[in-house]
Amino acid sequence: MKLQQLRYIWEVAHHDLNVSATAQVLFTSQPGISKQIRLLEDELGVEIFARSGKHLTHVTQVGETIIAMAGQVLRQVETIKQIAQESSDEQQGDLTIATTHTQARYALPAVITEFRSRFPRVALHMSQGSPTQIAELAATGAVDFAIATEGLEHFADLVMMPCYSWNRCVVVPREHPLIERVARHGPLTLEDIAREPIVTYVFGFTGRSRLDEAFLSQGLEPDVVLTATDTDVIKTYVRLGFGIGIIARMALDTERDQDLVALDASHLFAPSTTHIGFRKGTFLRRYMYDFIERFAPHLTREQVDAAVACRTRAEREALFLGLRLPDR
Repeated sequence: MKLQQLRYIWEVAHHDLNVSATAQVLFTSQPGISKQIRLLEDELGVEIFARSGKHLTHVTQVGETIIAMAGQVLRQVETIKQIAQESSDEQQGDLTIATTHTQARYALPAVITEFRSRFPRVALHMSQGSPTQIAELAATGAVDFAIATEGLEHFADLVMMPCYSWNRCVVVPREHPLIERVARHGPLTLEDIAREPIVTYVFGFTGRSRLDEAFLSQGLEPDVVLTATDTDVIKTYVRLGFGIGIIARMALDTERDQDLVALDASHLFAPSTTHIGFRKGTFLRRYMYDFIERFAPHLTREQVDAAVACRTRAEREALFLGLRLPDR
């Protein structure tokens, strides 16, 4: 059994059983991968992949177990490399992050700018996706850190830590009737918002569940006419007159969005909390601790290590219970 063979079955399984695509990613030949997989199966005496002719059709039951264990071996090998690299040069390496558009566009730029200044020889890679996709990338070791707000039930296998709280605002074009309504009668109500067509986030993104919970609790049905994962898209359609926008307050750019007016809605919706996390067993290099603390100053190395030491999610939540998070 060779490490290369384990890498081949892992990559094939994660490229939809497409050996040709796997070969391109690994810069090798399709026949070479097929031959090594066959040799491994012959050695083990079981089929990892079921076949129809020359094509792989699905992973066998025993193959699923073997591939999962192969993933663990490959991650341990990567950890060994990271330990060695940390010992030889703690200033150089790679850092991969998976997050949503809102975090990548509005929460991370300043952090990454500072981080790059401190660690110029660390290559940064960022992937954007849904909470489910982010969790999968982190759980399989494809990325180092996952940053997300929604769908935390998908992150059960990760060490997730709270970073900051945030809430929402309603954005409207200048001269919109709601502006005068607030000026004359005070803060917005859910009834005010429910009477308007709404442009906001797709369910499962950027705290959308908090919106639905608030309207449901008051027996109101909001008129959501358009949803998007990208805050800039939401603001674009507000400008086009599709409706009022409900966005993360941190996503309002005071310079670029001067044609829009933000009306406070933080009193209407429960705040959301953004978390950062990583796979259990991850070897955290010095610059990884640094990145976490830059993103969330209360997450010092000692606090992160304490979170890692927690045996259960409930233990970890208790560790942060009562902690006052910064607001954005």
